[in-house]
Amino acid sequence: MCKHNTTKNTIHSITTTYTPANPFLRVTYTHPHTPSHSLTHGHSLWPTLTLPCAVRCAVDHPATNISHAFTDAQRADLSLTGLVPSRVFTKDEQVAVVMAHLHDIGTRLEEADARLEKYKTLAHLQDMNENLFYAVLINHTAEVMPYVYTPTVGAACINFSLIYRHTPRGMYLSLPDAGYIREILDNWHSDKVDCVVITDGERILGLGDLGIDGMGIPIGKLALYTACAGINPQRCLPITLDMGTNNQKKLEDPVYMGLKHRRIAPGARVDAFVTEVFEALQDKFGRNLLIQFEDFGNGNAFRLLETFKDKATCFNDDIQGTASVVLAGLIASEKITGLKLSQHTFLFNGAGEAGCGIAQLIADAIVEETGCSMEQARSKIWMVDSRGLIVKGRSSGGIQHHKEPFAHEHAEVGSLLEAAKAIKPTALIGVSAQPKSFSQELLESVSQNTERPIVFALSNPTSKAECTPEEAYTYTKCKAIYASGSPFQPLTIDGQQFVPGQGNNSYIFPGVGLGVVACGATKITNTDMVLAARTLASLVTEDRFKVGCLYPPLDQIREVSAKIGQAVAEANWARGTATVEKPADTLAFVKSKMWAPSYSVDASL
Repeated sequence: MCKHNTTKNTIHSITTTYTPANPFLRVTYTHPHTPSHSLTHGHSLWPTLTLPCAVRCAVDHPATNISHAFTDAQRADLSLTGLVPSRVFTKDEQVAVVMAHLHDIGTRLEEADARLEKYKTLAHLQDMNENLFYAVLINHTAEVMPYVYTPTVGAACINFSLIYRHTPRGMYLSLPDAGYIREILDNWHSDKVDCVVITDGERILGLGDLGIDGMGIPIGKLALYTACAGINPQRCLPITLDMGTNNQKKLEDPVYMGLKHRRIAPGARVDAFVTEVFEALQDKFGRNLLIQFEDFGNGNAFRLLETFKDKATCFNDDIQGTASVVLAGLIASEKITGLKLSQHTFLFNGAGEAGCGIAQLIADAIVEETGCSMEQARSKIWMVDSRGLIVKGRSSGGIQHHKEPFAHEHAEVGSLLEAAKAIKPTALIGVSAQPKSFSQELLESVSQNTERPIVFALSNPTSKAECTPEEAYTYTKCKAIYASGSPFQPLTIDGQQFVPGQGNNSYIFPGVGLGVVACGATKITNTDMVLAARTLASLVTEDRFKVGCLYPPLDQIREVSAKIGQAVAEANWARGTATVEKPADTLAFVKSKMWAPSYSVDASL
C-alpha cells in the first residue's frame, strides 16, 4: 500500500494497493469536494482504476525501471510484454548504448552546446532509469563526471529554469514556507534519508547568485555521493532554500522559477529560517543525518557552519571539502618537491570561503606536522583579495572577520604580482574566479623562488581558471606542479608528458560522507578533513607522480572513497562520536554500506 498526495485543487489523494497474489494496482482517487469512488473502468471523474501494478512500480519509478533489460520472464510476470521493445539488453549493452549516444552528441554539436546536451541527456536518464545512470557514471567516471558536475553543471545552473524537467528531484523550501517546514518535509517520498545537500544558490561555483537555479549543484553533488561512494540514491535529498536573489537578470526573466524579490540580507531572519530547516530535517530523518552546506555566500557560510557544527552532523564543502582535496595535493607534492608543508610559503589569490578554508586546513596540518603554534603555522600563509595583500591595519577597505587570522604585519601591497615579489611564495593557490590572473610575469617570478613551484588554479568552471596547465608549464619551463579545479586534458610540452591533476572535491566529500553514514557519526571536524587529505595523498602512485599528477585516477574513486570512509569512521569510533558499534573489519564494514546499481527487480520492488 502506498499513498501519494497531490494538489488540493485537483485530486486530494491517490491510494494504491498491491499484493503479489493479485498483481494489479487498485488506484482510488479522492477529491476534496466529492466523495471517494469505488467504481471501475473510468466511468466517473474520480474513479477507482485497476491496472497492472508492476507497470507503475517497475516502469514509472527510476529506482526500478530497467527498460529493455527486463527479461522475457520478468516482462510476463510484471505485465510488461508489449510495453518495451522486443530485444532484451544486458546492463553492459545498455551502458554501451548510452555512451554511443553521448559520443554522437559530441560529433554533432560544438563543444559548449554538446556538454549541455550531454548533461540534459544524463539528467533524463537519471529520471527514468537510475540504475543505468549510475552504471554509466561508475563505469566511465573520468569521461562522464564533467557532464554531471563541473564544468558543465555551471551552464546547467545558468539555464536551470529553462531546462527544468518537471520531475520531483529535490525539495524547494522558500521563505513563505517558514513555520511549516516540518509539515512540508512529509511530502518527500521517503522517510529514510541519510544525506542532504543544501544550498541557497547565492554563490554558485564562480558564477555568483543564481537563486534557485543553483539546484543543479545539490542534485549533481548527490549523484557523486552515490557514484563515488555508494550512498543509496533513494536516501539522498537535494534541497534549495529560496530566499530571493540579487541577480537582476533572474528577477527580470519570465522563465525564472524562484521568488521574484531581492535576497534577504544575512541576519536574524536567515538564521531563523535555516534553524527551522535543520531542526525539521533532524526531527524527520534523525539526529545523525548528514547535511552538507553548498555554495552559500560568504555573508552566511562561515556563520552558519559555526552555528551548526556542534548541533548537527554537517560540513561546508566549499570551506572544508575544497580545503581537504587541496591539502591532499600539497601533501602528495612532497614526493616531487622534497618539501614538507611547513617549508613552503603559500600565497593565495582569493580569500573567500574556499581560500580561507584551505588556508586554515593547511595551518591545522602544519601544527599537526611540527607541533608549532597556530599563529606560527598561519605565518606561512599569505592572502590577496580584491583590495590587495591582507595585512594588519590595512587602510584600503579593512578586513572581513573570516580573513583576520591571515592578516600579518607587512607594508600594504596593491596587486597579486607585487605581493608575489614581496612574499616570494613557493606555492601559488588560485581561488579568485579571476581567469588569467596567474600571468606570465607572475608565474616566471614564482618559479625563481623554488626548484618546483606549486601552481593550483582552482576556480570553477574551466573558464574561470587562473591559468591553464599549458600556461603554467610553459611559463615555468616545465617546473610547475599544477592542479586545477575543473578537468584539463593531458598534454605534451617539449617532449614531456603531463597529466594535470584535478583537485576535485569528489575525491573527498563522498568518502567522508560514507564514513560518517556508516558509523552514525554525530559530528564532523577539521581533524576528519586533514585525515581524509592524508589518506587521499597516500593513494597516489609513482606512475602518477611521473606525469606531474597529484591525485589518483578518477576511475579508482570508489576504492579511494572506501579508504577515506574507513579512516573517518575509525576516527569517530576512537573519539566516541559514532553511534554504530565498531566492527572487527572496518574496511569490509564500510564497503558493505556502498550501494551499487542492481538489475534485481525483486530486490528493487
